[in-house]
Amino acid sequence: MTPPDESGALARPTPVALAHLPPALTSSYTPAMEYAETILDLVGNTPLVRLNRVTADLGPADTQPLILAKMETLNPGGSVKDRIGLPMIEAAERAGLLKPGGTIVEPTSGNTGHGLAIAAALKGYRCVFVMADKQSIEKQQLLRAYGAEVVLCPTNVDPESPESYYSVAARLARDIPGAFKPDQYWNMENPRAHERTTGPEIWRQTEGRITHLVASVGTGGTISGTAHYLRAQQPGIRIIGADPEGSVLSGDTARPYLTEGIGEDFFPGTYDAAVVDRWVRVSDRDAFAMARRITREEGILAGGSCGTAVVAVLDEAARLMSEDPAAARRAVMVVILPDSGRNYISKIYNDEWLRSNGLLATTGAVLRVLDVLAERHHELGGKLPPVLIARTTQTVGEAIGLLQEYGISQLPVSQDADGDAVHSLVGSITEKGLLDRAYRNPTVVERTVGEVMDRPLPILAADAGLDDAFAILSGGAQALVAVQAGRAVGILTKLDVLEYLAHRQA
Repeated sequence: MTPPDESGALARPTPVALAHLPPALTSSYTPAMEYAETILDLVGNTPLVRLNRVTADLGPADTQPLILAKMETLNPGGSVKDRIGLPMIEAAERAGLLKPGGTIVEPTSGNTGHGLAIAAALKGYRCVFVMADKQSIEKQQLLRAYGAEVVLCPTNVDPESPESYYSVAARLARDIPGAFKPDQYWNMENPRAHERTTGPEIWRQTEGRITHLVASVGTGGTISGTAHYLRAQQPGIRIIGADPEGSVLSGDTARPYLTEGIGEDFFPGTYDAAVVDRWVRVSDRDAFAMARRITREEGILAGGSCGTAVVAVLDEAARLMSEDPAAARRAVMVVILPDSGRNYISKIYNDEWLRSNGLLATTGAVLRVLDVLAERHHELGGKLPPVLIARTTQTVGEAIGLLQEYGISQLPVSQDADGDAVHSLVGSITEKGLLDRAYRNPTVVERTVGEVMDRPLPILAADAGLDDAFAILSGGAQALVAVQAGRAVGILTKLDVLEYLAHRQA
């Protein structure tokens, strides 16, 4: 591996001269080729890129801090974790903990596994990675592509549970002969790698002008190691930690969340709590929405941890602009983008997955069933009663007349005289159903509705969101009954929703 330069960062390889070419040829060619000896020589030295568009909401550009993204997504394995894979392996080799032919066993959310797998592929080690089952399928497939074995464990168990991915990894490391567990959560080579490389790179790239470092936090190695170096150069630098809601690192109560690779339900040994000056807690919804914005507005394919970090840097920038506008204009904020969105195509960039988890804002997110019913009633000039209900004792002929009179195609059916109480709704009739029966047996029009009715229509609260109504109507129901205070107040059909949305668009 290429040795570090004076700053401690990994230097680019020295060009190799084309000494074997005749002078007549070399005189018109570049005198040297440039290449890396291995892919490991390309870890680190990631560039800074200014964020220009997702910062627009902060106000005029000349009033904002300079916000620079540290592009850890450009490491060979696609994440900041590439920096710690080889150092942890080499430290284990020096200590005699990992020997030729050995096995690397590690609990990982995926990215550390990728970094370890790249190094292990070149060194000839077997890899077994243990992951929580919430991790994306892309991460699992990438690990297998490097030749690693993947063991999945349940997400929603305590760290001490024998089923947790921490416990399973510890058991495998104990039981597999020649196995070594780098243990990124307690291995101090993790933060040291960032103190040797990430910190010096940022200091050099900003010419020592950095005023704020913002990073999302998992093991704490990135923020701790980078902050240790930067604070040694400039004690006044502000360190901002970005944490998912449901992570204990920022003081929240531990609970499940969907953002991967950051946040914890315990405090890792590689995390130095003293380095963080301020925490910004970010929801899954905001993290994923920002990741998609970074991709679409900045052209940077970003993961959820990137979205979390950028929400945090914008929050810190807005806070500084409000409290000290002059300092804000001078500030240089570096936000670390930990991994690429390529690992989350099936999740963050999948609209159906977001909808199924209630994380995608849709047309129906702020609209209610009542809104559609009120609009429909208004368009009909108040001619249609709020809710029409057939009785079980009416004849089918009478019910057909009701459908024709008001130009509707379905009705709920009540067994009571007053009819609109939810508990009295026992069935429904539809234009199609009645036509089928009457065509086969014309005398059916003389029967009671109770004899020929179909199942009751689905029921939904009138103040429920239109998203909830869409879920019911897209599941096969032609209509639903909107209810309020235990009584039916309207019938909502697929056509009602379609017409409402069309008029809003127009």
